[in-house]
Amino acid sequence: MTHQPAPTVAVPTVAVPTAEHHRQPFGIGESAPRLSWKTTAPTGWTQLAYQIEIARTDGTHRAPWVVSEASVLVDWPDRTLASREPAGIRVRVRGADGATSDWSPVLRLETGLLEPTDWTAHAISPRRRSAERLDAERRPPLLRKEFQAGAEVERARLYVTAHGLYEIEINGRRVGDHALAPGWTSYRHRLRYQTHDVTEHLRVGDNTIGAWLADGWYRGRLGFNGGHADLYGDRVALLAQLEIVHRDGSVTVIGTDTSWRACQGPILASGLLDGETYDARQEPPGWSSPGFDDGHWSAVDLVTRDPATLVAPTGPPVRCTEELAPVVVTALDADRLLVDFGQNLVGRIRITVEGPAGHTVVIRHAEVLQDGELCVRPLRDALSTDRYTLRGGGPETWEPRFTLHGFRYAEITGWRGGDPRHDITARVHHTDMARTGWFACSNDQVNRLHENVVWSLRGNFVDLPTDCPQRDERLGWTGDIQIFAPTAAFLYDCHGMLASWLRDVAVEQHDDGTVPWYVPEIPGGEQWTPARPGAGWGDVVALTPWDLYRASGDTGLLAAQYDSARRWVDLVTGLADESGLWNRGYQLGDWLDPFAPPEDPGAGRTDRHLIASAYYAWSLRHVAWTAGVLGREDECRRYEELADRVRLAFVAEYVGPGGLMTSDTQTAYAVALQFDLLPGPAARAAAGRRLADLVAAGGHTIQTGFIGTPLVAPALSATSHDDSAYALLLQQDCPSWLYALKHDATTVWERWDSMLPDGTVNPGEMTSFNHYALGAVAQWLHTTVAGLEAGAPGYRDIVFRPRPGGGITWAHAAHESPYGRAAIRWELGETELRVETTVPTGATGRIEWPDGGVTLLTTGTTSTRRHHLSADPT
Repeated sequence: MTHQPAPTVAVPTVAVPTAEHHRQPFGIGESAPRLSWKTTAPTGWTQLAYQIEIARTDGTHRAPWVVSEASVLVDWPDRTLASREPAGIRVRVRGADGATSDWSPVLRLETGLLEPTDWTAHAISPRRRSAERLDAERRPPLLRKEFQAGAEVERARLYVTAHGLYEIEINGRRVGDHALAPGWTSYRHRLRYQTHDVTEHLRVGDNTIGAWLADGWYRGRLGFNGGHADLYGDRVALLAQLEIVHRDGSVTVIGTDTSWRACQGPILASGLLDGETYDARQEPPGWSSPGFDDGHWSAVDLVTRDPATLVAPTGPPVRCTEELAPVVVTALDADRLLVDFGQNLVGRIRITVEGPAGHTVVIRHAEVLQDGELCVRPLRDALSTDRYTLRGGGPETWEPRFTLHGFRYAEITGWRGGDPRHDITARVHHTDMARTGWFACSNDQVNRLHENVVWSLRGNFVDLPTDCPQRDERLGWTGDIQIFAPTAAFLYDCHGMLASWLRDVAVEQHDDGTVPWYVPEIPGGEQWTPARPGAGWGDVVALTPWDLYRASGDTGLLAAQYDSARRWVDLVTGLADESGLWNRGYQLGDWLDPFAPPEDPGAGRTDRHLIASAYYAWSLRHVAWTAGVLGREDECRRYEELADRVRLAFVAEYVGPGGLMTSDTQTAYAVALQFDLLPGPAARAAAGRRLADLVAAGGHTIQTGFIGTPLVAPALSATSHDDSAYALLLQQDCPSWLYALKHDATTVWERWDSMLPDGTVNPGEMTSFNHYALGAVAQWLHTTVAGLEAGAPGYRDIVFRPRPGGGITWAHAAHESPYGRAAIRWELGETELRVETTVPTGATGRIEWPDGGVTLLTTGTTSTRRHHLSADPT
């Protein structure tokens, strides 16, 4: 009798788990963080159950097996974590086939200070010299404290934040690599602190901790029209708590208190808008090391900071993420260099120079040139100038600490370095989010457009989502991120960063429900202050949490922001007329419609109140959906009924016979189509035809502003007019997406004609060369050109819907979803469309072909082909 060998069961593998949306879960603020994991398994494998093991200081806790397919943001399975508590988490899974994985690698996390009572340190500020504040006190200070570590160090943690910006040194060595810490939050409500492992910085015996401080967003000049300083306070301050656990079990705590000493440092001035001035001759050598004589330093004062307002970060810090060398260096008159880095970026320049003591190098920044010189007029009142005075005696390497600039070009006066191609470096800075989305196709110009979108995202995601990174503004505009959030969430894991910002939006929302135009809210002149309810901008509180939920599957974010969203639509309900239309009050309309006059960018051709009513209906629908996800059934029904009522009123007021709109504009049709505000299939088809006709009548140039631009290509595709959408995409005359490429654009512009056809810079005041809003078309590239879209929240279901056109012969997109890598690549042959797809374990997928056919997919990578509609049947 022969025995057949038992079939081999392939064993799945589990990657390192993650906690919440943390890239590095160290010093986190969640006592019961939700856990996620990604599994690699054979085709068709499904998870039946999972088990989580947690190693804690009191032993290992292995939770029982949980029968569930869930692997994204599952509940913490053990008692809550205490402050400062480390834990090691690993996961294993079992499939329906009985195959059980090995344990995953261990995720190591640690909580920060979770309770206000954990803080024993007090915020300190250099003592003032007189009752009146002196201008000299604007100069960024240094602070220091010497202390003893009497026994060997087992571990040490530094918990630190500031009023202003800080950098920390211990024993002469910098702590961490964060830039512009602790970032910009609604300081009166929330101030982030950071946690650093400083074990390796300490030694037995004498130690010193030193701090640099600067104005930053807290005290520095912010905003346009000259800006405002001291918005949150007129004193910078440091709050630091160093906790040392010794090997003998003893604990030493060094906190900021009145025993610290302060002195003016070598930074003479520093501002986010104006740049930094540094005199290396005034560096006190060894100031952050033991043995330094600080007898001439001054005392410090305690300043008030409620520890209940201190919060741990939910997203990663700002860091240097890339370095770029010059691509062209031109010697100008005297000792001036003009440096072109080949890319419009956000960051600062590091130089290595040599010269006599007292010699000053001046670095000016700009995004574009005009007549061979820096064009700084678009910066308005942002000086964007750094100055470094040499100490002398050898090569000196320097970059600013507490400023950032938006630039491609730099003019360097007083250059005394060596080869500028090696001694001048642009260091790119932004919130250090993980990249999660990619796109490419056979059209190089479209690829460049997509790359420009990515660079604009990077440059404007600097702790919060800003409108522009270079001029005297750099504010967290609500309308810009409202239209761009789906694109951003595809390209980067921005959930933690935007969740933090949305919390600030909620706390700064006015008592009546009004959402500020930008958050944090600062004075902005009579147009922006006080804030008024504005459609498309205020709707961020209802729409952006939903967009992030669609990308991540995170119902917790919906719950956290629900009250903010509800308050917004309730406010608009009170502003609407009896029929439900929001047809009164100030509105920005289709901002920057190319036909709007330069002096009034809100005077677009589309009825502002048509847009307002459309957004009101759309936000009501989203609040209803959110209530439904959260199990608030009564509220779900109430807001659904309101949304239906507004929809009917919209149709009655703005939709004429046969689906034609009262505002016969591309934006009006795109809004009505994408917000589902048309009475039926026939009206949708008619509106789609009219939209395509308008696009053709406009010569396939852009005829839309901030509101219409993200919607027009998706609306065309949704009504079977992909050819029109492609023609719009590939147009190169102004206004169009590709027009900017003729002028060597490496980021997305604020205006379609920020640079005029003759190569001169637009004379208007609003002329930024780095604005991501109009780059929201990238989401259409992802979902339609490449054909990769979430069919369910968190990409639990994936729809592959390629729509070839425009002469593009292949396209590719990939997204690192909560379940793993989802990807598509299609290629157009003479008679067939070939598609390769990847569906991660734990998700489902399907291809929706251009001819209406559907192919269901299993997990793994699948190659499929189908005869193309244009193929000759003979």
